[in-house]
Amino acid sequence: MPLAEAPVTATRSTVPTLGFSTLEREVVMDELPLSGELPSWLSGSLLRTGPAKFEVGEQRMKHWFDGLAMLHRFTITDGRVSYGNRFLESRSYKAAREQGRMVYGEFATDPCRSLFKRVQTLFSPGSVLPDNANINITRLGERFIAMTETPLPVEFDPHTLQAAGVRPYEVPGQLSTAHPHSDRASGGMLNYAAKLGARSSYRFFTVGPHESKPRMIASLPVREPAYMHSFGLTERWLVLAEFPYVVNPLALALSGRPYIENYRWKPELGTCFTLVDRATGEARTGFQADACFAFHHVNAYEDDGEIVLDLCVYPDSGIVEDLYLDRLRAGKPVTPASLTRFRLSLGDRSVRREQLTEQGIELPRINYGRCNERPYRYVWGNGNGEDGWLEQILKIDTTDGATLSWSQPGCYPGEPVFVARPEAEDEDDGVLLSVVLDAEAETSFLLVLDAADLSELARAQAPHHIPFGFHGQFARA
Repeated sequence: MPLAEAPVTATRSTVPTLGFSTLEREVVMDELPLSGELPSWLSGSLLRTGPAKFEVGEQRMKHWFDGLAMLHRFTITDGRVSYGNRFLESRSYKAAREQGRMVYGEFATDPCRSLFKRVQTLFSPGSVLPDNANINITRLGERFIAMTETPLPVEFDPHTLQAAGVRPYEVPGQLSTAHPHSDRASGGMLNYAAKLGARSSYRFFTVGPHESKPRMIASLPVREPAYMHSFGLTERWLVLAEFPYVVNPLALALSGRPYIENYRWKPELGTCFTLVDRATGEARTGFQADACFAFHHVNAYEDDGEIVLDLCVYPDSGIVEDLYLDRLRAGKPVTPASLTRFRLSLGDRSVRREQLTEQGIELPRINYGRCNERPYRYVWGNGNGEDGWLEQILKIDTTDGATLSWSQPGCYPGEPVFVARPEAEDEDDGVLLSVVLDAEAETSFLLVLDAADLSELARAQAPHHIPFGFHGQFARA
């Protein structure tokens, strides 16, 4: 039976509620209305995932991270833009559609489950964990994969957006990240997982571009695992930032609370950084800083005996509470993140901390192919506006904090994805692609900006609103 459609209305509020309203419509359009002119070299598809359905039957999702995933494809060919969208046919989505209720728990919303089912999550995650991959998209060889923080990625066809029905690879744990890194040497994936149980551990692993079995790089014991949404990478080191937002693994099975509500903020633990040698798996510990919290690593690199690590930092884990849907829909402002640089000394293991700019920034992107693991200058992302929500696209120069911005009244841009111009010499020579919600028009559009100066090049009008999402990737034709 089809999932019930919820009414979509735009209301006046500091945070536009339309961005947290269900989109049921699935379409394929050969050509979108286009204004401006696309660069002649720009050819390929922007693929995005994000929450699009916030209720199942009588149950309402509690958190922005809970919504059932929908894939979106904007394909640019010969100066034109086509579009398609489709619910990600995960096991979570299909079970909800068929039974008219939530079957699998999400980030902060959980169906009533027996104690047996909760305990089973620890020992048999493949059968009970959700695979609602609404956070990010990655590419592994020729496979396109939607990801969330459970170890159940979903492979899909980048043209039709249809799920493949097979797991692309195995994950050695019950929790993972939706922000893997690419291994330049092999073309494979590097990622982190948490193995939960009586003896929990952090595990780094790699998967080859044509493989499904992971190879373990390192396993580090931990008593109370920290919530970690991403990790850093240099040419030599994997960089783990443990924020003092931690969980007792047994609580996940026995408390009866949704997943994230089992985590506890313990600032007395501080923030701990661990370096893992990519070649040997050897770990270096003892890097300690004051308590803070972050979802996103921006970049990391080695510099004269130090590891430079840039993150979008919050003072504490209160941002998780900020993103509950009742708060967002009530128009409560969201705490901005600070672009912060940590310098980890390999000699005495001291940590120095520096705020790079006064401008808050989230959903950061860099010229990944050129700059990841290496010194870099520019980061693009979204900044809070006067309404307390993400209302700007930003370009920040990390050398001096200089900032450029794009904004338009009533418009709310999503993550700006950088696409380099072929044969580009400069780090910022390319374009930014962002899906923007126009709250006044009650629809969305694909925005194309010059990445150097944030001048608008073109926009393509989507046929409906696209709920606020998280991440995506550009696949060149």
